[in-house]
Amino acid sequence: MRTVDEWIGRTDDSAPSSGCKRRILERQGWRCAITGTEFRDGVKAVFDHITPLWLGGENCESNLQALTVEAHAGKTKTEAKVRGKVNRIQLKRMGAKKKSSWGNLGQRMDGTIYDKRTGEIVR
Repeated sequence: MRTVDEWIGRTDDSAPSSGCKRRILERQGWRCAITGTEFRDGVKAVFDHITPLWLGGENCESNLQALTVEAHAGKTKTEAKVRGKVNRIQLKRMGAKKKSSWGNLGQRMDGTIYDKRTGEIVR
């Protein structure tokens, strides 16, 4: 049974207290949740949501974990790819088309670039 109430952030941007961070580190045995690296002098702990907020995770102590900076960067990169794919699928289902970065330009199979409105070759 816990002697201290679980920390719950007032907003999604609320940072955990130092006491909360210490409890998370103790819960994990002072090791990174992904790599198992021990947190000691020179190894910084970054506190990350286990279930991301954008996937419905809560900003509370039980949804936080301590990671090394490198592990956090890898996890964030992977989550960004997943989030991008989810967004693309949602847009596709809604019938929204992605805006072309080419604007009114197109490229033929031979590599020539042309204006889609006039058919004039640009390059």
